[in-house]
Amino acid sequence: MKIALLCGGPSLERGISLNSARSILDHLEDDNLEIVPVYFDQKRAAYKISKSQLYSNTPSDFDFKLKQAAVPLSESDLIKLLKAVDITFPVMHGPFGEDGEIQSWLEKHGLPFVGSSSAACKKAFDKQTANEFIQAAGFFALPSVVLKIFHSDHEEVIRRFFAENSITRAVVKPAAGGSSIGVFSVSTVEEAVQKAELIFSKRMDTRVVVEPFAVGREFTVIILQNRFGLPVAVLPTEIEADYQKHQIFDFRKKYLPTRAVTYHCPPRFDDETIERIQVQAEQLFTALGMRDFARFDGWVLDDGNIWFADFNPISGMEQNSFLFQQSSRIGLSHQMVLRYILERAASRYHLTVPPPLSGLAGSDRRPVRVLFGGGTSERQVSLMSGTNVWLKLRKSTRYRPSPYLLAPDGDIWQLPYAYTLNHTVEEIVQNCERATDDMRRLERLVKRVHLNLGLADGEGEQYLQLPVRLTFAQFLSDQSFVFLALHGGDGENGAWQATLDERGIPYNGSGPDASALCMDKWETGRAIREARIPGVETVAKELWPVGELLKMDRQAVASLWIELCRSLRSRALIVKPRAEGCSSGIVRLSEVDDLATYLDLIASGVTHIPAGMFRNQPEMVEMGRADELLFEKFIATDTVRVKGNTLKHRRISGWVESTVGVLEENGVMRVLNPSITVAEGEVLSVEEKFQGGTGVNITPPPVSIISPRTLATVKQRIGRVAAAVGLAGYGRIDAFIHTETGKLLIIEINSLPGLTPSTVLYHQALAEKPAIFPIELLERIIANSEYL
Repeated sequence: MKIALLCGGPSLERGISLNSARSILDHLEDDNLEIVPVYFDQKRAAYKISKSQLYSNTPSDFDFKLKQAAVPLSESDLIKLLKAVDITFPVMHGPFGEDGEIQSWLEKHGLPFVGSSSAACKKAFDKQTANEFIQAAGFFALPSVVLKIFHSDHEEVIRRFFAENSITRAVVKPAAGGSSIGVFSVSTVEEAVQKAELIFSKRMDTRVVVEPFAVGREFTVIILQNRFGLPVAVLPTEIEADYQKHQIFDFRKKYLPTRAVTYHCPPRFDDETIERIQVQAEQLFTALGMRDFARFDGWVLDDGNIWFADFNPISGMEQNSFLFQQSSRIGLSHQMVLRYILERAASRYHLTVPPPLSGLAGSDRRPVRVLFGGGTSERQVSLMSGTNVWLKLRKSTRYRPSPYLLAPDGDIWQLPYAYTLNHTVEEIVQNCERATDDMRRLERLVKRVHLNLGLADGEGEQYLQLPVRLTFAQFLSDQSFVFLALHGGDGENGAWQATLDERGIPYNGSGPDASALCMDKWETGRAIREARIPGVETVAKELWPVGELLKMDRQAVASLWIELCRSLRSRALIVKPRAEGCSSGIVRLSEVDDLATYLDLIASGVTHIPAGMFRNQPEMVEMGRADELLFEKFIATDTVRVKGNTLKHRRISGWVESTVGVLEENGVMRVLNPSITVAEGEVLSVEEKFQGGTGVNITPPPVSIISPRTLATVKQRIGRVAAAVGLAGYGRIDAFIHTETGKLLIIEINSLPGLTPSTVLYHQALAEKPAIFPIELLERIIANSEYL
């Protein structure tokens, strides 16, 4: 069977569309199901793209080279392609994908597709239309008002709305936008007007909805359509967040693990409330005329009313999205729920989905224990890496993976499927500790859903599995391979590697000595200087103990700032912990006040630096424990931007920031194609490094920026750096590259680089000839440890 996957589009959530498409490729495709990716750019132009491009971090990674790297499709070409496949699966979020436009086009040309009709999408997606509809249908709804871009009465309308409804806090959002971007919380008429004008000025929409801020508990629920055409609400997820200081459940909280939000599935509501949510969701699914699947977001208000505030015809499908979290709680894997959705849609067109291949169940697959989590500031990134490695290896014909969580207290949990998809390390630990008590309630709730879905006997029974707590000694008593997906701390400083070596347990990556060296940024710099590799240097840096810094008064801090700028020959500095992960605590300091602020934050023991605390710091910065700080010269780089379908490079210094993967082959490190990394702020954020849908990585560097000859020089020098520090298996080297000379300024070296769903290592491996696909890359990493 052939399935066309429609992704991208003009929406601001087009990067999330790539995440969804990637999940479908990872979990649905096999020898019986072929995925054919079709990408729409910001101007709605269609292209047939390669499967490898779905692993890009954002559409900007390849938008500028679509005409060279993809096949442009005219409307007739697109129709011909879609008629040649069995069914089309749109996974575009926001306008064009969820508002009925693409569905209307598919209907016009008689093309079978997954999901709701154009009429249902149009009715459900527009916030104001949907709110008026559910109110007219007898469901509870908060009041709302709509503003139109070319009307001049915005302030008058908002002021009257605030007065009539006694509003002290409101939400301002695009009427036909996605569920995450452009949503603002305000407390005054003036703020509401300002945010509405911002939405209009950014052309997010031509209509803006203003509504009271809901007071209660937030939830989201997935609805699946069973084989009789009846909707079935899965277990809702309660979203516990801090809504003070105008915080909302925004894009970052939804798509990147963070302690700022906690998910509870099943929710902490009483059973009657859960049933009311499910019944009303099913009724609304039918009333709106929806099909196959959807996600509804809403509130259980303090007065007991249930308000469905947002209807998503195409739910996000990143690896631990609500679709997969809730489905896993009723015992359905990623593949199972995607097939369930596909089968419902296919039956509408009298198509039969071929059965999944079951050839991976053999006993000859070698066991691999994937270990992630820990207690470092990068534990949530570790969770993303470990979960992704485990999910991808589930399709390996060579290895049989099992997920294990290293809890912050040192305990190790062997995890069932559903627990691995929790949002944060803390959520997983909490769910593991109360698993036995929760199971009694879960069985009651799940039986209803199973019955309504019409699952076959034995289908979905894995929800009955419970986590198993292991001591450190018990975990080490097993001699099977350990895939270390830990970041920072003992996972990267050689401690785990030394312990596994002592027990003779094979693992991925470098040994204890190289791991300890690479984790220590100061010692890494020293080792590279001592290697005296021509054309390779490290960024100038100074080391200071935190204890000494915190004893300084303001005058001493001012003197230190002057001395650091003088000795490092820089007017701005980068500060980072000496031995932490690659994203923790890294900030650009532009003036002495910044240094004083940073030291105050360390003294107060904050776990993160709020966004906007420092100049051009658009995202929150996670903070770990630091005994020593490194101060480095700030390297001004060329401006590299992707605007529309055009790559723009403005030379400033000749330096560009890059990251380069290395992969061992037959005892020799193969240097992969480098990526030019483009930061939104002054330094790469954790989102830009690890969160799909954010950050831009241009792989390989365009010849207009780095010539093939210079690139060859860069790769040769990177290979020598890897050898100098003793990297083994694989790794990642971050460096500034001079675009003309190929000179390198090494920033840091990662012996256990992140392996999140859209990690740069996948991009680089896929850019090789022949391409190395993610499962093959992971298998090679394991095989490099002679675990064949």
